[in-house]
Formats: sequence, structure tokens, C-alpha cells
Amino acid sequence: MNGSPLSGSLRETVSDRHPELDAEQAHLDWAYACLEDARERANRVTGGHEAQKGGTNQHRFERESMIEGAVNRLSQLNLGDRSLIFGRIDPTGTGERFYIGRMGVWDREHDPMVVDWRAPIAEPFYRATGREPMGIERRRHFATRGRTLLGIDDELFGDLRDVSADEVGTRGQGALIAALEASRTGRLGDIVATIQGEQDEIIRAEMPGVMVVQGGPGTGKTVVALHRAAYLLYTHRFPLEGQGVLVIGPNRLFVAYIEQVLPSLGEAGVDIAVLADLVRPRVRVDKLDEEAVGRVKGDTRMIKVLARAAHDRERALRDELVVGFGLQRLRITVAESAWVIKEARRRSRGHNSGRKIVEELFFEKLAASARKHVDSKTVMERIRHDLPIREALDSMWPVLSPAHLLHDLYGSRALLRSANRDVFSNEEIQRLYRPRADHADEVIWRFQDVPLLDEARAILGFRPGKRQQDAVRTYGHICIDEAQDLSPMDLRMIARRSLNGSMTIVGDIAQATGAWANDGWDAVIEALPQKREPQFRELTIGYRIPGPAMALANRVLPHAAAGLRPAQPVRMDGSPPRMVSVDDLGRGLVEVVRSELGAVVEGNVAVVVPDSLVAEVHAAFDAHEMPVGGPTRHGLDQQVTVVPVRLVKGLEVDAVVVVEPARIVAEERQGIRSLYVALTRATKRIAVVHREPLPAILTEP
Repeated sequence: MNGSPLSGSLRETVSDRHPELDAEQAHLDWAYACLEDARERANRVTGGHEAQKGGTNQHRFERESMIEGAVNRLSQLNLGDRSLIFGRIDPTGTGERFYIGRMGVWDREHDPMVVDWRAPIAEPFYRATGREPMGIERRRHFATRGRTLLGIDDELFGDLRDVSADEVGTRGQGALIAALEASRTGRLGDIVATIQGEQDEIIRAEMPGVMVVQGGPGTGKTVVALHRAAYLLYTHRFPLEGQGVLVIGPNRLFVAYIEQVLPSLGEAGVDIAVLADLVRPRVRVDKLDEEAVGRVKGDTRMIKVLARAAHDRERALRDELVVGFGLQRLRITVAESAWVIKEARRRSRGHNSGRKIVEELFFEKLAASARKHVDSKTVMERIRHDLPIREALDSMWPVLSPAHLLHDLYGSRALLRSANRDVFSNEEIQRLYRPRADHADEVIWRFQDVPLLDEARAILGFRPGKRQQDAVRTYGHICIDEAQDLSPMDLRMIARRSLNGSMTIVGDIAQATGAWANDGWDAVIEALPQKREPQFRELTIGYRIPGPAMALANRVLPHAAAGLRPAQPVRMDGSPPRMVSVDDLGRGLVEVVRSELGAVVEGNVAVVVPDSLVAEVHAAFDAHEMPVGGPTRHGLDQQVTVVPVRLVKGLEVDAVVVVEPARIVAEERQGIRSLYVALTRATKRIAVVHREPLPAILTEP
């Protein structure tokens, strides 16, 4: 953040009734009335035009365009229980005032009642400081519940200020702290009313090229990336509305956790996915490989292995083929079939597109072997469906889907050795072996197979007649969260989805815990499009985690990622972390969780456990008749949830109970980083329950 946002400004926080509360409530009421009017007009457009049928092509096109526009507008106008307006700015010396809110709203005379938070004129609401007031003399924050205005928080700039305020690191402090202390629901909410200056700089940064955002836990990097997606769609509606915006999350639990943010900002058209959702043709994907297998599958040397695997499926006949054709016998020799393969490789751009060339040359050779002249097309038409012909062509050059190629490769140690040829060690390549299923369509793939299926699709090309099923979509902008864990093959897959190299990459190197955990951002950047010089930004203020909990996590940070500076917490107060040693892990854990529930009241509690203790912990809660949930693709939908440590990244809850940190450190490949992730999920309270001795990094002063 540049400077201190309130340096030289005066904060008027009024504990009693603000003298302008009624006037501001009246404006809020009128803005809602204009919103209702806009919704009714959009409804009339859809209703009136849908009732019309027929007409010219031009008329139908115009009608459909109007209906589509009205439907989109209706989706934006559906606020639910979210606030419409959250503040106001007064430009210096103009007498004007602009109300900043979730969307733009105008009255019947087209005067703005509410300015969309993404509009350029709204920028000072988030970025003005005492040193750089950006042309405003007042910034006003509203506290609302539904349509009711509860309070007003003013900051004055320039000539309006009559005293100096102490420098602090955030603006809209009352609204921000209220938002941070609100109970968590198990789903991520937007921060549009409380965006801070360093966050806003990232949100409004130029679109072209790759932007990397390094942010420690609680700095808001995920929600900043989502608000950036909404901002770019607003600012670059054309062409992004047609090109599309894609948000990629690390797992389905995370996607469920964030999926409500963009609709709450009026942007329902953004695709939110995990990498497995982007595979074409579609396959079933579930579970993770062991890390040793994941290391092989994520390595870019697999590109050569897959290319050789496809090459190995292009092979000459083993024996001469002789087929009947009327009174004649046609033949193709082994040498001729080898020439066909060689020529098809020379002329085709991908494996599957080469099948047509193989067929043409194959039937030409058969026709040329006839005693009496016969046209190759006639030969093709008459015998192409005969079983010996189909078997010969499929042996020489089969049409392959990515799933068929990988299924055959993984299911044969001989094919793995042939495709490898000293790329990996024999031990490494044989880690890919898995018994064959009856058919490739029956296989349930691992998540680490996803980029390999995508690479295979790129090598093989479209199957004949299946272009629509095999084609992948590209996007005008891509946001990638938790990017520090992506493998080189993951990044290669993502790069194929980028239309122009415009991406926002967010993550935290200290939280890199996967099989391909990165120690810096250079390797990530190198794997992505290099059309412009990449931008690097860092979020330095921690909003979510209270000071005492952050102090505990910061004991671990130097061991997790030496050289990274810790985020500075906004809230220095808070409950101190609890270290609870127990003899009976099950009973002691249940007692601690009950205590945490009492402290957070309606808030939620996550019990973070090493994989080896998931079953034991669930059994302990069952024995004490205490209902708990587990992570699902629908998010954390119960008040108490047991979450394996490998799935907790990116989530935020009111209270966290970390179970057996020594086991987390010992069992996870990046054990210290996994512990750091577990200790940084809570917005209010943190407890550690252990039967085994604590790791030294938690006991050191």
C-alpha cells in the first residue's frame, strides 16, 4: 500500500445518531425504488418480446438480443439480502456527491442514484489517502442491514479536516472490522464494501499480460482475484463478454467455497472450474495419485513420452494382407504398409487427422495390386467395412481418444518402456502402470492425469466427426488461485486455454504443499505465455487472522518459506491460541470442540487432521454423539467439519482446531508448510490438540 490511507485525514465516527442519517436513508430508499423500477422494466421487455412469434430473421435476431440483454440485466438486479449502497464520495469544491454501490442504478431522468464500484469515478472510495486525496473532500462508509441504514463513518480530506489523524493501514476501519468479525457461513463472501487500497490497485490493474500476486494467509488474495475478474468484465465488457473469463481453483471444495462471490457482484457468466472440468472429451476424475506418481505425471518430460506413445500406435502390418475383390485377390505388402505409415506421418498434422491419409494410400495400394484396373475409390466403397480391412487399418493407425491412448499406455509395461526410451528411469516410468479396465470409458482418472489427457488431445488432434466434442474453449482472461502448487504440465494445460496471454495468478509460496510445490514464482511464469513482461504484486496486510493467531503462525513461516515477510495483521487483539495436551485424543478433542463452539456461538469450526487420523476423529465424534460434517463439493455446510489438512487450503472459518501437528509435519511431503496452512484458517480462534509431543517450531519462543 502506498502511504497510510488516513494520513492527514480526519475520521468522524459518530456513536450517537448521525445528523444526516435520515437524509441518507431517504436516498437509500429512493435508490431501491429506482432498482425496483428497472427490474419491472426489464421484466416487461422479456414478457413483451417472448409473446411475439415469427417475423423476419432480422426481427427475430433483434428480439432475441433484447431478451438476452434484459435477462442479463435481471440477473444483475437480483440483490437478495446484499447491500445496494455501501458509501459515498464528495468531490472537492463541486457540490456533487456520488453514492458507491454494488451496481449502477439510474432514475427515469438517467441521473445516477448509485455508481457501480468498478466505475473509474468510484476509485477514490478505495484508494484516496490523506496524502493523495484523489480530488475528494469526504469519504463516507455506510453500515446497513438489508435496506436499513444503521450508521455512518466519515473520513474528511483537504480543507474539511481540522485535526490530524494518526496513521493507520486501512480505510473504512469500522466497516472493515465489522466484516472481519462477522461469523463465517462456510462460503466465501465478497469484500466490495471494504476493499483496501493495495487490493484495489491489483483489482484495477491493466488487463494485458500475466500478473502474479503473492499474498500471505488472510491478505484477501482469493477474493481480490474474483473482484478483479468482475472489474475486468465491467471495464472490458467488449470483448471479454464474448471471449469469456475463467477462474480456476485447486479442488471442488474450494470451487464450492468461492462460487457465490461473482454472482453477488452481478457477474454470473464467469466460468469457475477445476482443471478436470476443462478436459475434452469429458472423462470422470476422482482422487489424487501418490506424490511419487504425481511427480512423474507433472513433469514436462511426459510430453515426449506421450508423443512417442502416439507414434508407437502408427505401425506397419506384421504380415501381408490379401483380400478378395470379386474374382480378383488384392494385396498390400508389409513394405508397402510401412511406406503408407511414413507418408501419412509426413503429410498429417496430428495423429487422428492422419487416419484419412492412411486410408487413401492403403486403398490405392490395394487397387494397384489388381490384375485388371480398378479405381481405388471403388475398392474403398466396396470393402472398407469388411472385418479384415477394419482390423488392418486399426492396427496400422487407430483413431484414438486421449483416454484410449493413456489407458493403453498405462496398462502395458512394454508400451511404457517403448514410449519412455530413457526419458525417465525405468523405476519412474513404471510408476504409471495400472491394470487395464475392460474399456477406456470405464476408467476413473486421477487428477494428475488431467493435464496428460489434455496433452494427448493436443498430440492426437480431433477425431473424425468429433470436432465439437474434442474442441477446447479459450478465454480472454484467466484467474488462477493457489497457483503455487501447479505442476509444469498443469500450467501447460492452462496456457492452452488463454486466448491472448492475459492472466491473474494468485498464491502464497509459503503454502505450497503439493507434489510440485514451487519455491518461487519464476518457474510458474516460465510455463505461461510470455507476450508481455509479467507484473508482480504483493499483498502485505492480513485482514482475516487476528494478531495472536498470526504470531503463532509466524513462528512456522521462516521454516516454511525463508525470506517471505509475514503479513501485518489489522486486528492486534483476539483470543490467544490454546495448546491442549490430552491423554485420550478422542475425548479431549470433543471437549475442545465443544468449548470452541461455545465461544463462536453461531460461527463454524473446522477440525483439521492429518490423513491418518480422519477415521479415528470421526469415530470419536460418533462415540460422543456429536454431529460433524466433512468437506464436500458443496463446501463446509455444517457447523463442525472434519477436514483433512490437504483440503483446507484457501478456506476460512471462525475457529480451527488443529489435531496432532507433529503428525502433519511427519506425514505430509511439505509438512511444515501444511502446518502453516492449518494454523492460518481461523478468523477468530485457534486451538491445537495433541497427544504426541508438539513440533519444536511450536514450542520455541
